[in-house]
Amino acid sequence: MAATLETTKPATKAGGCGPVRPSKTSKRRAVVLVLVHLAVLVHVAHWKINGTTLTPLEPSESMQTLELGYVNAGFLLFTGAILLTMVIGRFFCGWACHVVAYQDACAWILGKLKLRPKPVRSRLLVWVPIGAAFYMFAWPTVYRFTMNLAGADFPWPTWVLHLTTDDLWRTFPGPVVSILTLLWVGALAVWFLGAKGFCTYGCPYGAVFGIAEKVSPVRIRVTDACEGCGHCTAVCTSNVRVHEEVKLFKMVVDSGCMKCLDCVSVCPKDALYFGAGPIPSPSELRHVRPERRWDYTWPEECALAVLFFAAFWSFRGLFHAVPFLFALAIGTTFAWLAMTAWRVMRGKGGSWNGWRLSESDGKPTRVGRNFTLIAVAAAGLTAQAGWLQWNLREGLALKAQVAAAPSEAHSVPAWKSDLASARATLDRVAAWSWAPDAQLDVDRADLALLGGDLTGAETLFRKAFAAGEDGPYVLARLGDVEAARGKTDAAEKAYNDALAAGSGDLSLWTKLADIAMSRGDTKAAAGYLEQFVKGNPAAMPIRDGLVTLYEMLGDKAAAEVHRRALREAASRPTHK
Repeated sequence: MAATLETTKPATKAGGCGPVRPSKTSKRRAVVLVLVHLAVLVHVAHWKINGTTLTPLEPSESMQTLELGYVNAGFLLFTGAILLTMVIGRFFCGWACHVVAYQDACAWILGKLKLRPKPVRSRLLVWVPIGAAFYMFAWPTVYRFTMNLAGADFPWPTWVLHLTTDDLWRTFPGPVVSILTLLWVGALAVWFLGAKGFCTYGCPYGAVFGIAEKVSPVRIRVTDACEGCGHCTAVCTSNVRVHEEVKLFKMVVDSGCMKCLDCVSVCPKDALYFGAGPIPSPSELRHVRPERRWDYTWPEECALAVLFFAAFWSFRGLFHAVPFLFALAIGTTFAWLAMTAWRVMRGKGGSWNGWRLSESDGKPTRVGRNFTLIAVAAAGLTAQAGWLQWNLREGLALKAQVAAAPSEAHSVPAWKSDLASARATLDRVAAWSWAPDAQLDVDRADLALLGGDLTGAETLFRKAFAAGEDGPYVLARLGDVEAARGKTDAAEKAYNDALAAGSGDLSLWTKLADIAMSRGDTKAAAGYLEQFVKGNPAAMPIRDGLVTLYEMLGDKAAAEVHRRALREAASRPTHK
């Protein structure tokens, strides 16, 4: 029979141990985390001064490595940290993660206010970080392998070093969303879900480190001097029941342990230490475990999962601004908020952070009623976000459909109806949105241009450009607007501005060539098409056109260059 240990509250006084003494390690760790932030500021300053700098030292950058083959600084950092975690344990989270710093700061402030948020114990939400880690770091490879297995041509990336960038902030959200993200994952998640709330229920990087931690021989271990006073558990901000684990296993085995070493520092008998040794086998861990007590029944757990996915889907990418990790944090906190409010309405609210939510007779307290109103407002906001997302996806699907239709279909009533529906849907999203969305303005402008609404298209393109949305693309589309008006000079300037801004759209060269030909400037047209062929040497129709242009110009040598390329292409065997 599996051995269990009844879960008990850690004592602050036991066996003559006295009150819990302050942790010396926490101060050292705070200094290290401050230095981490100073290093981030130095990194940003180097980019601002130099124009180029090291690519972001963020684990999320590993996605670019897996999808595109760019071996960047974030991938190297993440890989090195994982390998080191397999040796000395999960230290990175506790000593180098800026989000942990914010969560610890929030927990410290709440402690000063005599509040100690109770950690939420959920059996299903704890899988959120693992699922997020799979999506971020395994799914790109799984998807590519599956597509190739199905016969699709999905080539594997060639790995190349990509250690510098001239746009350090390209993969990060804007300042407003960045601040909201840090406040949510660093403060609200702690207030609602307990210390290290985001680490437990949202962080995909922590999930990876937690898996790597399982093979590490270096753990928090205990000597025979331990008296089980529970001081170690009382100071642990990672929600590890240290006194129980060292009693059962002579070490901490919980993969949530971030090696903060506060428990070692406060032990009144100096019985805990950080050291290497043998670790329990998986079978031992399965059969010798403290009894776990969960906060929710299985029906409630299933409801939590549904609430999480609903909020996550509703907010992820909302207004083209809410990033993946922020959406995870919103999902978990909303699920907890809604479930707690439901309990209050059923007379089972209990308490939260020292405030009673329900009376002994089941009636909600004043705090409970206010809490429920906040939850209802959050549910309404989430429902509206979901409605906006649904309409946005519907509108973008219609846009893709009408944009892909050949030009001869534009006179067909069905195409015109789909275009009108797409415009109406995206306009409805814009009208009901409660935050600006420059990308949505671009999508609406594209549809306006397709429908011949040149004034509306120009207005929306210029609005998006002023907001800093994809300058090269917007400039090119403004050129299309001017070309549709017959203003070739303005169109030519816009196309050249787009190319100067870094546009990789080769069709701009053909548009410039058409403008040059409309003026009778054959030489300029040939020069533009040469730029197109330079970017796409296999474009044989363009080479054929260049032969004609050079013959018109009397440049036989240049014409022969492209004739030779055409002959070589025609002589190559074709594979079916």
